[in-house]
Amino acid sequence: MSISSTTQSQNGGKQYKQLKVSIDPVIALNFKDACIKSNISMAAKLSELMAGFSNTIITHNPLPDYSTKRRRRDAIRKITKQLLQINDYEQEYMDRIPENLQNSVVYERAEEFISNIETAIESLEMIN
Repeated sequence: MSISSTTQSQNGGKQYKQLKVSIDPVIALNFKDACIKSNISMAAKLSELMAGFSNTIITHNPLPDYSTKRRRRDAIRKITKQLLQINDYEQEYMDRIPENLQNSVVYERAEEFISNIETAIESLEMIN
């Protein structure tokens, strides 16, 4: 998969962000050509496709039933477990940061992320 993002300036000094997503460069080129021939904005067509996909996902995967306290508490326990796993992965990532970068923005962001996750976990545990 190929994803690239560029910031470009137009004649008024205004900037816009361009996002390109494709599985295959040939497919991306064919998509671009089809949009140009049909006089359709690529962004508009991609938004339309994504909205259709989202509706399909929602239709086929409705929200779980949280009608009872037990089901809500079970859901919170599952979320807490997932956050603990994410926290562990982030801690492992932070532990692998070389010593010379431990005062860097990257390290500080990892520390802040872990702190925020731990706060969220504590809040969720207070609910149960």
